[in-house]
Amino acid sequence: MKTALLLSGGMDSISIAWWKRPQIAITVDYGQKAAEAEKKASAAVCAQLGIEHHIVTVDCRSLGSGDMAGSKPDAAAPASDWWPYRNQLLVTLAAMKAIGLGATTLLIGSVSSDEGHRDGTTEFVRLMDDLLSYQEGTLRVEAPAIGMTTQELVRTAEVPAAILAWAHSCHKANLPCGNCRGCNKYNQSMYDLEYAGKLL
Repeated sequence: MKTALLLSGGMDSISIAWWKRPQIAITVDYGQKAAEAEKKASAAVCAQLGIEHHIVTVDCRSLGSGDMAGSKPDAAAPASDWWPYRNQLLVTLAAMKAIGLGATTLLIGSVSSDEGHRDGTTEFVRLMDDLLSYQEGTLRVEAPAIGMTTQELVRTAEVPAAILAWAHSCHKANLPCGNCRGCNKYNQSMYDLEYAGKLL
């Protein structure tokens, strides 16, 4: 029985990798602006932990919106970094790769702060799990940190600061812009952890 992880190279999924030590990690390059940095961060973590790393490349830029796609936000966008059905797309693509590699579980890095988006909720995870297991029957989706904040996840996983330093959370570029929601979350989380003396 193999476990796979959808590894974006961000703080949350890196923490899951350190905590759960899956046999397989899958990074998806779907045309996002920060794809190269995300792939490098993911590869570095996998090399450190001895995790088999796979990259799935599918250019979906023509379907993207806003900051992550480097285009004008869609008219339906509630925020500048919104990409329609993004998490559903990523989970589906990772599942397609994972099932071919013999994985029976696909971990995703959703945390409690993602609840502001429907595709970051416990209900979304349940629905994706139901759909994938219904369709193919052998793969389940789990979000082990869905009830935790990022800070709680880092503390639970006991991720060293040197590992977290590899994380790339910027939504706009391969070099952190410092002013998007991804960068703001990373900086705030690192500040909170350092202030509390919780970084190893």
